[in-house]
Amino acid sequence: MSFQMCVDIGGTFTDLICIDSQGEINIFKSPTTPDNYSNAVIDTLEQASEYYKLPLKKLMEECSSFMGGYFAHGSTVSTNAMIEGKVAKTGLICTRGFKDILNLREGGKAEPFNWRVDYPQPYIPRYLTLPVTERINSEGGIETPLNEDEVRQVIRQFKQWNVQAIGVALLWSIANPIHEQTIGEIIEEEWPSILYSLSHQVNPCIREYRRTSSTVIDASLKPIVSRYVLDLRERLKKIGHRGELFMLTSSGGVISAEELVARPIYSVDSGPALAPSAGKLFAVKELGRDNVVTVDMGGTSFDVSCITKGEINVSREALVGSHMLGINKVDSKSIGAGGGSVAWVDRGGLLHVGPQSAGAVPGPACYGKGGEGATVTDADLVLGYLDPNYFLGGKMTLKPRLAREVIEQKVGKLLSLKLEEAAFAIWGAVNANMITAIQDITIWQGIDPREYVFVSGGGAAGLHIIAIAKELGAKNILIPKTAGALSAFGGVFADIATDFSATRFTVSNNFDYKGVNTTLESLERQASAFLQRTGVTSEHQSLNFYVEARYPYQVWDLSVPLRSKRMSNEKKLAQLVEDFHQFHERVFAIKEPGQYIECIYWRVRATGELAKQDLKQIPSGGKDASRVLKSKREAYFKELGGMIQTPVYRGNDLLANNVITGPAIIEELTTTIVVPPGAKATVTKWASYIIELD
Repeated sequence: MSFQMCVDIGGTFTDLICIDSQGEINIFKSPTTPDNYSNAVIDTLEQASEYYKLPLKKLMEECSSFMGGYFAHGSTVSTNAMIEGKVAKTGLICTRGFKDILNLREGGKAEPFNWRVDYPQPYIPRYLTLPVTERINSEGGIETPLNEDEVRQVIRQFKQWNVQAIGVALLWSIANPIHEQTIGEIIEEEWPSILYSLSHQVNPCIREYRRTSSTVIDASLKPIVSRYVLDLRERLKKIGHRGELFMLTSSGGVISAEELVARPIYSVDSGPALAPSAGKLFAVKELGRDNVVTVDMGGTSFDVSCITKGEINVSREALVGSHMLGINKVDSKSIGAGGGSVAWVDRGGLLHVGPQSAGAVPGPACYGKGGEGATVTDADLVLGYLDPNYFLGGKMTLKPRLAREVIEQKVGKLLSLKLEEAAFAIWGAVNANMITAIQDITIWQGIDPREYVFVSGGGAAGLHIIAIAKELGAKNILIPKTAGALSAFGGVFADIATDFSATRFTVSNNFDYKGVNTTLESLERQASAFLQRTGVTSEHQSLNFYVEARYPYQVWDLSVPLRSKRMSNEKKLAQLVEDFHQFHERVFAIKEPGQYIECIYWRVRATGELAKQDLKQIPSGGKDASRVLKSKREAYFKELGGMIQTPVYRGNDLLANNVITGPAIIEELTTTIVVPPGAKATVTKWASYIIELD
């Protein structure tokens, strides 16, 4: 028996999803171990070994590529390192006269009229940013030759300062990379052991701040990611894994461990990037729909993303903290709204939830590990939505007394609310935060959420998603069986994929056919070479071409698919311009027919389709689900007057076509679904839940 597996490390829990050769799915969870992330990974694998009654070594052999298995991994290692400021000490080499690119950014701070907000600190301290004499013009001509002696002096200075990585970002390296390439050669001569990144390789975009930011972020993560990946691979090897270790990426696919170590910036936010892939798969499989809003509510954060006509939205606008990634990554909105998010009351008596989180350690107060904040999980427990003896399928026992005490002290007394009212206020406040996040990525981008399928993931989402979707007017809600590990599920069904991009500025009323086609040809060669390295057969390889364009002098670029891989004539150009007009109208509710467009970036996405395991279907039953009624317990429903006796169903024993009418609670091993009054849940043949609202 072979296995397809994916481990995703989250802020609170580490998820492992396993699919055997019969298509049966199992999920295993373990609290994330920030002191050594690999420990939680190994713990989930040991749980799987015990469940399948296989020695750990045998299990790992069965998920190895040489046995027809598959093992993928995504983590928060790089994201956490950036947020916590624990990246490698990095030096930046720049063009003389442009030392303040990281300081000035793109002309201002996020809140220019808020005098209490300081101007953000640069990603690399100014003293670690050292210029060298060189200048290439925007056409690629050498105006001032590179002073190689200065480069050697800078590298020796970095060595004295004990930097751990070097980023190189020269002003016009995208037009001619020869000076960056020479600096790379000198670094290897002067300091062979140091890791470095060159901007024309990391992110060849025209905007110097974004390119520089991408480069130093990539360089600062190389020691951390390489050390983590090598350590994990060694530990997996010791317990029996052989063959390829695939790594989740922020662009929504997987690549080899070697590829990720070479470009670690693509590990940032890699987990949330795979949730849309899972959401798309379920929406198409269950409902035949390809317009999808995917939400993922875990212990620490709430992530939401959009898929339109089967295309997962991507963006270059992603931030980690206040720092711009600058690369094309899955466009997702992430806020601090998870099960561990802490509720607090400000001086004016207003209730807030998050962004602070109790995390995995100490966790919510009800974990009994010393948590002192009133969290969303504590509120869900007090409201009766969670069974204290069946959290994570009974692997953790929650402490209701601690949840009640902390909510009374931190919220109830301060707002003069009774216990259940205070808990419900927390529940409602976090819902409001999530609704705003969904609106940001739908309504404010020209998308009507009422016309999209909502796919819900994350261990905590089932407690909130139906109320959220109802508020937004959604008509279709789908909660997969694997909702508790949606990102990990996306990793199992992901394809090998990565993007290659280049800058070639041109305008549609004076189009540079030769220059653009030369760029597209170069990108196609790079993408094809990447796919050849993966070993995926040619019939399972595909290339998709895109342009990022705008109306004249606009700030924002829109990514538009190309209908062909070359811009060979005026007809194809006219198609591109019309596609841009239509896309602009959808996003911004306006278009300018007859206006020319500026084409900035050209991109090729290389995809290698991996073999997928068919999912096992569950037996069919009638509508009546009373045979799997587990018990009744008091749960809070405001529209019914407060705490009422509520039926609780065993999710694992439900059959296809079973219908559960609210108010009710469905308990899965890794998630709980609250079905409110006026809603009903129908079980599908793949054990998902389709929610209908009255």
